[in-house]
Amino acid sequence: MSASVKIGDRLVGAGQPVYVIGEIGINHNGDMSIARQLIDVAANAGCDAVKFQKRTPEICVPPEQQGRMRSTPWGEMTYLEYKHRVEFDEGQYAEIDEYCARRGLQWFASPWDVPSAEFLEKFDVVTHKVASASITDKELLRALAATGKPVILSTGMSEMQEIDEAVEILGTERLVILHATSTYPLPAEEANLRTIDTLRERYGVPVGYSGHERGLQISLAAVTLGACAVERHITLDRTMWGSDHAASLEPTGLQHLIRDIRVIESALGDGVKRVFPGEAEPRERLRRVTS
Repeated sequence: MSASVKIGDRLVGAGQPVYVIGEIGINHNGDMSIARQLIDVAANAGCDAVKFQKRTPEICVPPEQQGRMRSTPWGEMTYLEYKHRVEFDEGQYAEIDEYCARRGLQWFASPWDVPSAEFLEKFDVVTHKVASASITDKELLRALAATGKPVILSTGMSEMQEIDEAVEILGTERLVILHATSTYPLPAEEANLRTIDTLRERYGVPVGYSGHERGLQISLAAVTLGACAVERHITLDRTMWGSDHAASLEPTGLQHLIRDIRVIESALGDGVKRVFPGEAEPRERLRRVTS
């Protein structure tokens, strides 16, 4: 059985409550008011944490794409200008840090480059998240391992050898792996949820699920299969402008997800067959022959 990993004041692993992450990502569209509303959505639904994405655009946007023009809600601009438009600065993250603390939420981010990881360390985040796109970025992995913080590793669009190499760098002592398929939105036939068991057996660490599907069924099935954490993108409205909104959960959907996760946790039990108190009277009344 995989050991638990401590993330802040929460234990993540077998036998612990499912650690629910509301991924805000860039669904705030560069607007602090939207970010605060999404933090409220996550807190009100019962999430444990919210997650953002942090990039240094000059590093993350390939040179050949930086000057390409893009139509945005703020007018025509280059792709590089757009990427800067949806990034928060240190002052804004300080506000996020304070607001999440006020709402009782942990927060962290996926740094897409080493300077972004260094930026997040200024806030002493409880963990770092490796996005599926970054699993082969060994420079970034080494920088995250050097922080000594727990690391959550997403495994979308990855072959097993790539995961092996990432785990070798990160180690297993403070590692949580998330099974993921990076299709947006995710069709059920690509979910491959039995990989949760494969990853747990291979690496001996807590394994959760990062979902990009519409609806709740696949995420709930992941919990039934033993996922110790569930991450879902969240939005105020799936019709908002932006690449991730359509595959995100709206507030009511997030509330229902967490409600149903907690029901499943209670229903799974401990696997020990016994006669429950509610069965005592029917047993006495209905059993004609007793052993």
